[in-house]
Amino acid sequence: MTEQPLMTVSSSPHLHDGSSTANIMWHVSLSLVPAALWGIYVFGLYSLVIILVSIVSAALTEFLLGKIGKECTIWDGSAVLTGFLVGLNMPPSIPLFIPIVASFFAIFVAKWTFGGLGANWANPALSGRVFVFFSFTTQMSTFTTPRTLLEAMPDTLSGATPLGFMKTAVSGGSCGATTNELLSWVGYPATPIAQKISAVLGINAYTIDTFLGNVAGSIGEVSALLLLIGGIYLLIRRIITWHIPVTYLLSSALLSRVFGGLPLGLGIFQGTFFPSMLSGGLLFGALFMATDYVTSPVSSKGKIIFGIGCGFFTFLFRSFGSMPEAVSVSILLMNIITPTIDRYIRPRKFGEKKLFARKEAVA
Repeated sequence: MTEQPLMTVSSSPHLHDGSSTANIMWHVSLSLVPAALWGIYVFGLYSLVIILVSIVSAALTEFLLGKIGKECTIWDGSAVLTGFLVGLNMPPSIPLFIPIVASFFAIFVAKWTFGGLGANWANPALSGRVFVFFSFTTQMSTFTTPRTLLEAMPDTLSGATPLGFMKTAVSGGSCGATTNELLSWVGYPATPIAQKISAVLGINAYTIDTFLGNVAGSIGEVSALLLLIGGIYLLIRRIITWHIPVTYLLSSALLSRVFGGLPLGLGIFQGTFFPSMLSGGLLFGALFMATDYVTSPVSSKGKIIFGIGCGFFTFLFRSFGSMPEAVSVSILLMNIITPTIDRYIRPRKFGEKKLFARKEAVA
């Protein structure tokens, strides 16, 4: 009788799709490249310097902390991705010391102080951005006019975002006007291509420019089109799921439509979906920040609650608050609530329903 070879039964998962931390991090970084290239094109090569400085600062901090802890974690790509996200969240004219501080804070304080990757309670890149925003508010609120708008943009209005213009208009006493009327009132320009598309399709020119990326803003958040392409890539690769981005965007859009007219002196259902849906980093946050594995809920139901919460807080801060960092602070607030969501909404154990049915049949 031949002796049978011993079988080794490993722990789950028994089927592996080939994903790894490094694989996921590098694919997310790849998905951000189109938006980054557009930002470099419209804002100039200094934007590339900002991105590279942010990445190097994050990677160097990760390397030094890994040396101290005798654990080399730089090759998993998480530090590079964090630095990349920090750089894309910076205004195009920011002094270089600010992204350095943001990257250092993101890696050292938000990530390593809590135990490293997988133990952090808040998204590191968002933490770094919010930290430098409240530390250097003037520099973080100063934006550069994209080259595509230089001819159309009046000198007196250069460097402000559409959301910033609307806030200024409302505070100036122009209540009772719609979003598009506010943008027209302050003289917010539109590119010739947006005006042509608007004439053909009947879509507002400001919305078209915001969708394409011909607006002032942070380096990586201006082009909604390219951010959507990056997000779709991650969905196809199954790196993220639809739950958080869709519920985040839908809840923000519905609340803006129903109650967004109130701050403008209008009634309910007088608000508009655009351009707020495509500007202010909402798509950037919904697709690349809120979907962070570590700081978002595990279950599908939990992700939906998380997305709705992000949308609610974003709408609340944008419409009724004076704080400009609506998206970043909203996601960080929901990061805090994530453990509570995971505690009360747990995934059903595999086979749990069948086992319960069998017990009922025996009884």
